[in-house]
Amino acid sequence: MSTFNTPEFRRRAFLAGLGALSTSALVTACGGTSASTGASSTTPVDGGNITFLIQGYDTGWVSSKTSISSYEGNLWGQITDKLVYVNEKGELSPWVAESWEELNGAKDFVIHLKKGVTFSDGTPLDAAAVVANLNAWAKGDSTRGVSKVGLFPSSNFVSAEATDAGTVKVAFSSPALGFIATLAYHGCILLSPKTLALPVEAQADLSQEIGSGPFVVNSWKQGDTYVLEKRKDYNWGPAALGHTGPARLDTITYKVIKDTSVRTSTVVSGQADVAFNVEPQEIESLKAQGFTVGTPRYLGFVDGFQVNTQAFPTNDPAVRKAIQHGIDREEILKTVYTSDWNAATTFIQGNVPEAGEFSDSFKFDADKANKILDDAGWTKGSDEYRTKDGKTLEFTLTPNPYVPSTKAEDELIAQQLKKVGIKVNLKVVDVAGYAAVQASKPPLFQTSRSFVDVGTVAGVLTSQNKGEDWFGLGTSDQKLNDLSTAIATASDRASREKVADELQQYVLEQGYFIPLNQLVQRLYLISPKIKDVQYNGLAYANFYTAWISQ
Repeated sequence: MSTFNTPEFRRRAFLAGLGALSTSALVTACGGTSASTGASSTTPVDGGNITFLIQGYDTGWVSSKTSISSYEGNLWGQITDKLVYVNEKGELSPWVAESWEELNGAKDFVIHLKKGVTFSDGTPLDAAAVVANLNAWAKGDSTRGVSKVGLFPSSNFVSAEATDAGTVKVAFSSPALGFIATLAYHGCILLSPKTLALPVEAQADLSQEIGSGPFVVNSWKQGDTYVLEKRKDYNWGPAALGHTGPARLDTITYKVIKDTSVRTSTVVSGQADVAFNVEPQEIESLKAQGFTVGTPRYLGFVDGFQVNTQAFPTNDPAVRKAIQHGIDREEILKTVYTSDWNAATTFIQGNVPEAGEFSDSFKFDADKANKILDDAGWTKGSDEYRTKDGKTLEFTLTPNPYVPSTKAEDELIAQQLKKVGIKVNLKVVDVAGYAAVQASKPPLFQTSRSFVDVGTVAGVLTSQNKGEDWFGLGTSDQKLNDLSTAIATASDRASREKVADELQQYVLEQGYFIPLNQLVQRLYLISPKIKDVQYNGLAYANFYTAWISQ
């Protein structure tokens, strides 16, 4: 391969180009129309078109099958609404649901809908439509290959009923404190009952995805370009965003460009307005040139590894603990990231209200890691790697393609763990290949998963109630079973907070999860002329309020 086409060469060339670009280039509008930053107005104006560059939409448009990936979620968020809005602090506020009641110890709920809301085909988003969506999220339909929403409180869901056109009653068999919060989750997008009733194959057709959001799909070429245009009759956005009526922008064009450096340089040169995911090391240079770089931190799990306790070598508790203490997280933050990233203190993000401080249970201590392995009978050979019973202490890491910076992160982790005698191999795959890696149940799987309410974590920790069983334990760990059940069915928030503390401590002490840092998964490079982009609690950019400064 020519050295002029390596990622490192392109990165250096890009950084050099930043310094060489003139001020006028930085504020050139998409399509060649220039705008003056010196005379830009602070009063929002309507109209205009923006181009948004993204890696791709490789997982497709069947929302129930993809769990709304980080990429597709950017488009879904513009063409659909949710019942409830959540901000970056986890605070809930009305959206399509204008109010709600929590009754009978959080076993029953009444949802009151905003009047006049319609899907883009003109049909009403009424109580019947909401019931259809709730049933889809809670149950799915295995006969049609439709999956339920993974973090929806489905295990104790009993029923949803439309009592009139604007009211929905929802019943659970046990307390579901997280129910209302989950309605703000990006997996709980409101789709027309017509869409929900389609065969899965038909749902893969983007033209069949009928939502109620501020934009609709105008045209698209799969794998290339997706054009959204605003709905002129839209008037039910969340009050938390401070805007009423239709979106201010006329269109959003999503353009697929795989290469990160090309996406970035295209925005810098003024040929596009937004790029998804830039290299963290380039953030300060971009900000110095006048660009906005959004680094929202979502509610959910931190960047880290879910551990398969049934696979070699992480079936050995000593290996799990040694890995926890053998990773120098401060070095990762200083080398790979910027001040926008924070160290993890547990396995859930710091902006989740119930997040605790348990970093002592996994803090970097190479001496401790070595001693743990020595005591467990793992001995170092002449190559400095450890063996036991004729097996080398090694495994393969696959960087998370939804978080491009994890490649550099995992390369550094491999170097760090080598110092304690653990051999780490790297296997790089794209988004399409990552599902196969997950299905293979490797010793460590690098996860990124958001949630809105801490009670929903029970849905991934064990196999109870068809849970995702992240750690491969099934129901064999009775204490984890009990803690998972307790956090999912707590009847009041004070007692649930205590359970959340105990759960976090136990998972970390057992080495079931290896935290790295508080995740900033979605990075947005935005032209200086684009104003008032807002971010929700799932760290997605919302362009409903955005406008172009002239």
